[in-house]
Amino acid sequence: MEQIVALCRRRGFIFQSSEIYGGLQGFWDYGPLGAVLKRNVRDAWYQDMVGDHDELAVPEGAPRPYAMVPVETSIIMHPQVWKCVGHYDVFHDMMVDCKECKARFRADHVSTSECPLKPSKHPGEHDKCQLTEPREFNLMFKTIVGALAGEEGTAFLRPETAQGMFTNFKNVVDSSRVKVPFGIAQIGKSFRNEITPRNFTFRSREFEQMEIEFFCHPGESRAWYEYWRDRRHRWYVELGLAGDRLRLRDHDEDELSHYSVGTADVEYAFPFLDEGEFGELEGVAHRGDFDLRSHQEGKLVRKEGELVVETNAEGEPRHRGSGKDLSYFDDQARERFIPHVIEPSAGADRATLAFICEAYYEDEQPDEKGKLQKRTVMQFHPRLAPIKAAVFPLIKKEGMPERAMEVYRALKRARIAAYYDQQGAIGRRYRRQDEIGTPFCLTIDGETATDDSVTVRDRDSLKQDRVAIADIVDHVRERIDG
Repeated sequence: MEQIVALCRRRGFIFQSSEIYGGLQGFWDYGPLGAVLKRNVRDAWYQDMVGDHDELAVPEGAPRPYAMVPVETSIIMHPQVWKCVGHYDVFHDMMVDCKECKARFRADHVSTSECPLKPSKHPGEHDKCQLTEPREFNLMFKTIVGALAGEEGTAFLRPETAQGMFTNFKNVVDSSRVKVPFGIAQIGKSFRNEITPRNFTFRSREFEQMEIEFFCHPGESRAWYEYWRDRRHRWYVELGLAGDRLRLRDHDEDELSHYSVGTADVEYAFPFLDEGEFGELEGVAHRGDFDLRSHQEGKLVRKEGELVVETNAEGEPRHRGSGKDLSYFDDQARERFIPHVIEPSAGADRATLAFICEAYYEDEQPDEKGKLQKRTVMQFHPRLAPIKAAVFPLIKKEGMPERAMEVYRALKRARIAAYYDQQGAIGRRYRRQDEIGTPFCLTIDGETATDDSVTVRDRDSLKQDRVAIADIVDHVRERIDG
């Protein structure tokens, strides 16, 4: 993992936020290559889930095609949103402090009553230092809206993008004329004031989510849950996270949220985890009608197996809902119901980190003199690679730079991310591109003037083919799309 983090900084994938001031824990900046890589992850998700949303088979007997529409909702919402869905009251982790050094930890990240800091970082006797009793810590970031600094001006940065889609359910139905089943999709920033952010970008205080809220008839919800669970797992496999490091895990009953009928996690064995451990990439949850009912009626709790509105001592709703009718009327079946919701919720940062970890690869290849040299390769899927093709003139004369620039500009005009490099030995240029994950290198050489072709080198197989310049754009595009 240390090598991967070092490569990310050296090659401009990810930097520590505010690094020149010592950094700010839990916040990260994406550099020139990282910004493009993360955008490619988002674009692949958007194209596959929204643009090509109904290309795959749907559950037997379900209507087809179904609609998938995007929204972009605000980061700060009405405070009542978070009270009705429970975040205000229960969105917390348990926190402990070290009595000796005053360091603070998440209770479930500490396996002993002794301080987990290494002795070299601890001012006291490490083996005698005890932790405080666990206590609650709310994870939402508070902020102030307007000029009022009191309770009436308090708001929160959203801890998830989901609620913006639920509160706009009626708006989307009325304005878009979509019919159940349909999905609302959103990519956006969320914020959680993690007690101990750690493991590079895996657990951050600012992160980006790629979420779908899929609304369906209660009688079809189980089939749709299984559909989205399997489809989202397959998406990661198709983009390169195959093998034993990726798994789909259904939650045990005692893991389920109080509103959940079923949840499955897509998990990846990150290098920073212990052997056999996996970290969550995405959760696919069957949320039932919890969210729409909460925003309609008030905060719901489970009692005797049923979701009911939580009340205070006077028997009134503890946190009132909007009072708006959030049911759906099926004009063909002449039936009114509150839709059930399937929620595939993916982390764009975690997905990007997983693709980085999976791509990292080392081997040995002979240099120009035949001596074996270590080669570091980022084996990104071509759809995700920040640069798709690098263009090299073999030497800086005999018209090669001019022809190389023609090829480079043709790729750019075709909206193919390309890079031009004419500095250094060709072997070194290849290795620079291997280390940032460029799948194809195109070299203009002495034969180009006679056959009007270029040499196309494959990053993974190292195979080299001659391709006509007139066909190079289509050739690269076909290989990107697979």
